[in-house]
Amino acid sequence: MKTEDRCKNVELILSDVDGVLTDGGLIFDNQGIEIKRFHVRDGLGIKLWRRGGFKFGILTARTSHIVKLRSSELGVDVVRQGFEEKLSVAHEVAGELGFTIEQVCYVGDDLPDLPVMRAVGLAIAVADACDEVQGVAHHVTKLPGGQGAVREAIEYITKAKGLWDDMIRKYTGK
Repeated sequence: MKTEDRCKNVELILSDVDGVLTDGGLIFDNQGIEIKRFHVRDGLGIKLWRRGGFKFGILTARTSHIVKLRSSELGVDVVRQGFEEKLSVAHEVAGELGFTIEQVCYVGDDLPDLPVMRAVGLAIAVADACDEVQGVAHHVTKLPGGQGAVREAIEYITKAKGLWDDMIRKYTGK
């Protein structure tokens, strides 16, 4: 199946956090509080995706309060933190939202993402993902994690669905 055809079935995007929505760096201040840097274009992309009637979720092995805050700010539908074994969680989330695993796109960057990426209908790797992840991905972004790669993935999917121009009409006036 062509990658563009896989995009047409996607109703739910699940994303890793560290290395996908962030650049993968972990920063702690002197009090041990974690700091993450998110890209504003990823945020708008997630909002556009959700405004289009689609669902967005986060699956991450780590647990971080800032992920909860950012997810809430963006209206993310599902946030599952602290799960190193992500495949069963992906199946669970898809089922809870009424989707099959074939209707899921997963965006990942590293080895813990491989089982999910092998199972979903559309697997997307960020540009700086490890070789193994890029090897199983149906599509690899041009942008690295934390630099707008999720927005790029959303644009790619919605363009394949023929929806992108309508989704951005509010901004372009066209």
